[in-house]
Amino acid sequence: MKKLFPALRDYLLITLGAFLQAVGLRLFLIPAKLAGGGVSGVAQLINHFTDWQIGLMVLIGNIPLFLLGWRFLGGRKFIIRTALAVVTFSFFIDALTYFLPTEGITDDILLNALYGAVVCGIGFGIVYRGQGTSGGSDILARILNQWRGIPITQSYMIVDSAVIIAAGFIFGWKEALYALITLYVSGIVTETAAQGVSVVRTALIITAEPQAVAQKIFGTLDRGVTLLSGKGAYTGAERTVLYCVVTRTETMRLKRLVNEIDEHAFMVIGQAHEALGEGFTPLDKE
Repeated sequence: MKKLFPALRDYLLITLGAFLQAVGLRLFLIPAKLAGGGVSGVAQLINHFTDWQIGLMVLIGNIPLFLLGWRFLGGRKFIIRTALAVVTFSFFIDALTYFLPTEGITDDILLNALYGAVVCGIGFGIVYRGQGTSGGSDILARILNQWRGIPITQSYMIVDSAVIIAAGFIFGWKEALYALITLYVSGIVTETAAQGVSVVRTALIITAEPQAVAQKIFGTLDRGVTLLSGKGAYTGAERTVLYCVVTRTETMRLKRLVNEIDEHAFMVIGQAHEALGEGFTPLDKE
């Protein structure tokens, strides 16, 4: 039973995410002739010349990709969840034609591009939260990454750009340029929906007073500190490096308290998408 409920939760998330993707496509992207890439973009291009249903074409187009994913990516979880995402997405695309206006809700191409990107991006993110993939570009990008070592982001760019260029010849270059905006915004929204907005800051601190700074961070910010051994490449001097994670709102307080103890300290502050464990999101909730 402990394994059943998380699996059901994931399946529900995948179904909800696929539904939102279909809504974004039907309500904004298809009426504005914005082909954002992937199999659904190719299906839109084919639909422009035929009366074939877009959802059915998405399903058919994903079958060879699904078989490739089964061959090169494998995994029972991948097969089940990808199949669920593709089937439900394809079904909702065609089913929503009976409930949503075919002309959309606005003829403003910019609004269609932005809202289509947001709704589809949220849908993608929810599917990823359910540990699923949306098929199409996802499968090709992962295969290119494993087969040729091409980074995932570049793989997406190659696959989706080819579809958008084809859309430029068919729908027009204005629509293709707006489709690029959709692609970019959708990627940002997808990442936010999948990973959340709990962005945190990481800090590396090199100081002559490591213990004093660490104690100040403990007492003032109630944050943990890790002591790392370092060695200056130029001077050869052994130094202690402090590493800690704080929230965005605590960043200025961290700078001030380090400056109070050692105004000559060296700090590097970076950004992390998520922090799990004591003081942040409990690891067991992930």
